[in-house]
Amino acid sequence: MIDLTEAMGARWYTLKSHPVQDAMITDKVRFKVVAAGRRSGKTERAKRHVIASAFGTPGLYFLAAPTYGQVKKIYWDDLKKFIRPQFIAGKSESDLVMSLVGGSEIHLIGLDKPSRFEGIPWAGGNVDEIADVKAAAIDENIMPALDTPGLDAWCMFTGVPDGLNHFYDLAEYAKGPDKDWKFYSWPSSDILDPKVIEAAKRRMSPKLFAQEYEASFETASGRIYEDYATDGNATGEGFIPGEIRWCHDFNFFPMSSAIIQTRGGADYVVDEIILDHATPRHAALEFVERYKDHRACKVLLYGDPSGRVGEKHGLLSNYLEIEAILRQAGFIVERRVFASTRSIRDGQNSLRSRILTADGRRHIYVNESKCPTIARGFKTAQFQKGSTYQEDETNNAQHVISAIRYYASYEYPMYGRGRVEVN
Repeated sequence: MIDLTEAMGARWYTLKSHPVQDAMITDKVRFKVVAAGRRSGKTERAKRHVIASAFGTPGLYFLAAPTYGQVKKIYWDDLKKFIRPQFIAGKSESDLVMSLVGGSEIHLIGLDKPSRFEGIPWAGGNVDEIADVKAAAIDENIMPALDTPGLDAWCMFTGVPDGLNHFYDLAEYAKGPDKDWKFYSWPSSDILDPKVIEAAKRRMSPKLFAQEYEASFETASGRIYEDYATDGNATGEGFIPGEIRWCHDFNFFPMSSAIIQTRGGADYVVDEIILDHATPRHAALEFVERYKDHRACKVLLYGDPSGRVGEKHGLLSNYLEIEAILRQAGFIVERRVFASTRSIRDGQNSLRSRILTADGRRHIYVNESKCPTIARGFKTAQFQKGSTYQEDETNNAQHVISAIRYYASYEYPMYGRGRVEVN
């Protein structure tokens, strides 16, 4: 047995005491399910507990995450900083296995291939971001590997809620009578500076904030943009000569696009172009006709990355066709389109945060008289039955909402269920 205080590296600073976190470490139960707010210390506590256990009782320990890339990013460099070099007996950079003085090993496991977890007599460990781990991996790969006779392996399942999925089921089970299981939860506000919490409220929708920072298992209602309200998001403001943001969804039935202008930090949806059985060329010609008196205005193009198809081979893509027509008509054109498809869920969260933030502010307004399809889309867009993010494509109004989603995803990116990144 190694004295942990001797093995501690520079990374092992003192943490703020928290009663639920302390109980999560000290309680003597095999399986602990932890739903905690973003950046509130759950991963930090779990990795320290695994390291301390590995020095305290020789054995094989694991730190797992949904993918190989994630587990390496979350843990590998940190392990080297947590443990003084003289207490590391060896390490494999390719296999992500660290051997410790005293006989223990800590394995980093990416669960994108759940079979990596099998066949090893584990002593214990942590599965992080459990909501993003494949649901089948829990019963088919993880739990059987933890049931090696005579070892009584333990495991912490940690993460941020993500709807009523398998993580919710684990949490509910851990709240039940099984004495081998226990549930732990705390909000981010217990740990983070109030200024950080207020900043999150300013950029996130109420439901996403409750999920990410209050560790609430939020249900997905039928409506995707349930916070949209005529008495809050509707406006009488129309087009004002100035920069135009034109957003596209390249679905021919119907070909749908939205005209947005940004002023005072808010987005104003002032027009829509909805054409049945049309092509991008038809949409561009319609745009030129409507805005022919404003050719000095700059036009920013947003939309589906699929509209770029053909460009690598020198072919005329949807965007190139639109740009050529607009430039020929005298408009200044700039394209703002991602090179590849982004997560639908992240785009929805970006758009939700424009409709209403957790601090009660709205940032996108629709001229419902000029944009009846868009107004109807926000009010009626539904999730596909059985899905928590896929959109019901049977609603034709959904296509123009998808166009606005592409815009929100580009200008107000929110990735990983709420973490904002700069492109």
